[in-house]
Amino acid sequence: MSGSPSASATLLHPAAPPGRPLPPPGSLDLYLIRVPDIRGAALDTAVLDPTERHRAAELAHADDRIRFTTAHLALRRLLGTYLDTRPQDIRYGRETCPCCGGPHGRPTVLGASRELHFSLSHRGDLVLMGTAVAPIGVDVDLITDPGSAAELAAMLHPAEQAEIAALPPVRRPRELARLWTRKEAYLKGLGTGLGRDPAADYVGSGSPNGPCPPPGWTVLDIPVDRGYAAAVAVHGALTIAAPRVNRLSDHDIRDGPPGVTGRR
Repeated sequence: MSGSPSASATLLHPAAPPGRPLPPPGSLDLYLIRVPDIRGAALDTAVLDPTERHRAAELAHADDRIRFTTAHLALRRLLGTYLDTRPQDIRYGRETCPCCGGPHGRPTVLGASRELHFSLSHRGDLVLMGTAVAPIGVDVDLITDPGSAAELAAMLHPAEQAEIAALPPVRRPRELARLWTRKEAYLKGLGTGLGRDPAADYVGSGSPNGPCPPPGWTVLDIPVDRGYAAAVAVHGALTIAAPRVNRLSDHDIRDGPPGVTGRR
């Protein structure tokens, strides 16, 4: 995947017309937020449900609370524009877990009028969201120090571990971050998360075009800010060459003047 996140676009403002078109089959939509761009904005936590507010309040550090609140407010506003629903009226559920059959698989919107799959990830200064009409997972992570990278590499597929070991030490943390975000994106899309052994599936660079996806899936590296890696996994083949990353502004999180309402 080439290029960089697109310029800031206000797509989720509450005043925007509802009924935002779903991503066509064979495509997906990606959205990126820099949390420092949101600092100082009036975050309307009343939009969140009691569980989300409780989870935010339990976080010890203010930066973590701001990142969590920003991420979940943005997701609710985004889903509301697709589903013609007020953000505060969205109710989440879970599909059945493919590993154990428990009620903790992929997240869903209960009672949604349109079939929409979505995924959310946040780490450090970044929030990444993805939507599609097929199962989807996204993940964003920091590029770790060499010591942490070695510990994480031990959890990977044996062929992925070999790929990491074959690299010069200076390149290993970045490549590991790429591999790990691909892995987590795929496991989120699958609906298992890390309940499935990370060593069970190969998502390394065994393909001439980059990531080698599990059968029936597409896995792509996503260009984000320096110091981070990100990936998306979607079930089925894509008919688009390189999905764009929409970079969102603070107007997408808080009240403000109406902005852009187009898809791109």
